Amino acid sequence: MSSASNRVAIVGGVRTPFVKAGTSFRELTFQQLGAHVVKQAVERLKLKPTEIDEFIFGTVLLDPRTPNWAREILFAAGLPKSIYAQAVSNNCISGLVAITSLSERIALGKAAVGLAGGSESMSNPALVFSQPAAKLFFALGRARSLGERLQILLRLRPGYFWPQAPSPTEPSTGLTMGQHMEITAQELGISRQIQDQLAFASHTKAAQATKEGKFNEEIAALNGVTSDTLIRADTSLEKLAKLRPVFDTSDKGTITAGNASALTDGASVVALMSEDRARAEGREILAFVRDSQYGAIDAKDGLLMAPGVVVPRLLKRTGLTIADFDLIEVHEAFGAQVAANLKVWEEGWKEPAIGKLDPSKLNVSGGSIAIGHPFAATGGRIVLSLAHELKRRNAKRGLISICAAGAMAGALILERD
Repeated sequence: MSSASNRVAIVGGVRTPFVKAGTSFRELTFQQLGAHVVKQAVERLKLKPTEIDEFIFGTVLLDPRTPNWAREILFAAGLPKSIYAQAVSNNCISGLVAITSLSERIALGKAAVGLAGGSESMSNPALVFSQPAAKLFFALGRARSLGERLQILLRLRPGYFWPQAPSPTEPSTGLTMGQHMEITAQELGISRQIQDQLAFASHTKAAQATKEGKFNEEIAALNGVTSDTLIRADTSLEKLAKLRPVFDTSDKGTITAGNASALTDGASVVALMSEDRARAEGREILAFVRDSQYGAIDAKDGLLMAPGVVVPRLLKRTGLTIADFDLIEVHEAFGAQVAANLKVWEEGWKEPAIGKLDPSKLNVSGGSIAIGHPFAATGGRIVLSLAHELKRRNAKRGLISICAAGAMAGALILERD
């Protein structure tokens, strides 16, 4: 992605605490969450607003009233209206797509300074009417006479007033991500015990990272909340084992509320600069964006299994092996999804095997099961966390893998000199 002479530098970023939907941030829209992190990033990093070239920002739970929400968030944050703003939406990789899109533009010399990330308010999804109701109300709005309006109102049904919340099902398959993952877990023999162990490790590591203050430099407090609220420091394998499966309630079910990511509100933004600009301004460079890869598979082969092809393709193209990475961040949509992708990476699947991951390198500060998963904000959260951890350890290279609904995935490599 970045040439040696025009590398893309991560110089910082900000995220909100990640909180359970319906709690502390329930009154805030995704635009308000986004504006908060943007303002905080500009202040903390002492960015000159007039020198920001571009702003790319994602969300998944769309609001049809603001088709270019990035532009509206830019206004709400008080940034100059001369900044180009672009909205992106691509399920759980939305934030990553925003970051890599901006990185590519900086690498090409089309921008020098920018902000990218995403936000999600699962507490406040936009509600819509059913298609028959929408057609009737649209016709009512276009009616020109009282008689015409009365004729249309005669077709009105009580159910038309009942709005529809966003559906978690895949339009192409009619199944939810959890239902798909249950099928994959059973096909690949991913046990409940393995999933619970991954969840326990996620909470344990996230709780320790919080205790050590690792997240302090990336979190901007909001509404009196200063840290992530979903992390359960007191959980145990015994407690996790008592939870009932939620997607397959038969004796074959393995996915529970404990080994899956929760509905979450939050936002994140990453500040990117060309290396030349960053060094000219005397900025600390946390990491460089080395390269990225996106891809997709047939959902019938596993809705959240696209990392099984995307990561091997990225490594092959860059000439790297899994052993070349000091840290590896795998988004935890479900414990089953992490275990399944680790399995196909090790054994081979649609792409040749890349080998077994060293567990000590994996999600060293916890992951989405513990911290939370506000869809479009997860990419920025993982990028920031990895960049800071590479700096803390004076490590060379990190890998990010994020699965997404629609049977897609994205992967990113960060490096330090």
